[in-house]
Amino acid sequence: MPEGRGLFEVAREKIRTRHLAFRTEQAYLHWMRRYVIFHDCRHPRDMGAAEVEAFLTHLAVEAKVAASTQNQALQALLFLYRQVLDVDLPWLENVTRASRPRRLPVVLSTAEVRSVLAQLDGTCWLMANLLYGSGLRLMEAHRLRIKDLVLERGELIVRDAKGGRDRVTVLPAAIIGPIREHLAKLFDRFRRQRKLREPGVSLPTAIARKYPNAATDWDGSGYFPRARSVRMCIPACRLATINMKRSCNESSPGRRAQSEDLPPAIP
Repeated sequence: MPEGRGLFEVAREKIRTRHLAFRTEQAYLHWMRRYVIFHDCRHPRDMGAAEVEAFLTHLAVEAKVAASTQNQALQALLFLYRQVLDVDLPWLENVTRASRPRRLPVVLSTAEVRSVLAQLDGTCWLMANLLYGSGLRLMEAHRLRIKDLVLERGELIVRDAKGGRDRVTVLPAAIIGPIREHLAKLFDRFRRQRKLREPGVSLPTAIARKYPNAATDWDGSGYFPRARSVRMCIPACRLATINMKRSCNESSPGRRAQSEDLPPAIP
């Protein structure tokens, strides 16, 4: 590790050099900090396999985390030692791993989906229909931009999806009209923002340097932009998620359903 630079600064640089997802960066840095704090802020270079085993065992036995959570913490620490500190730990044989229970997925029936959609309106209704009709993941719907909607062909382009891949999916014909109405409202909002010279949207990687005006282009605007509210500083997409989860639970009492449990209408 370069001298004079903080541990987490170097770790963030190593993560971004490998183009890992932003969520992965957040998770890895979180577990690295918890690991350091757990061992009274000792430097990881002064610790080794025994301390890693103690931390992971603590997560499984005392914190009672899920198996996937413990595995995520393990991967973060392996990255810390192998990629950041250039230390190769021996195989961690004595780690107590959290047991991974087998659970049946919650999938709403067609009648339950209709009931959920009937309780929603506005942006929440539109997002739920995209999840159901286009088979989108929740985060994919959050990241939609205007340029991703090809209304003439009834297509929707999902960019940088799981695994960093793009794909094309169908756009339900039944919601083309509401989509156009939502676009008209967004365009009025877009023109007001440009008149006020407000900053544009965030751009990935080095696109902002390559195309300086891309952040304020209409095509790059988000389809579910952040809500500007003094009372509630919650993104509009987050509000939609909360309302969808509430509607799922009201439509299926006794079942822990949420937006991810909407079955895709396409095969």
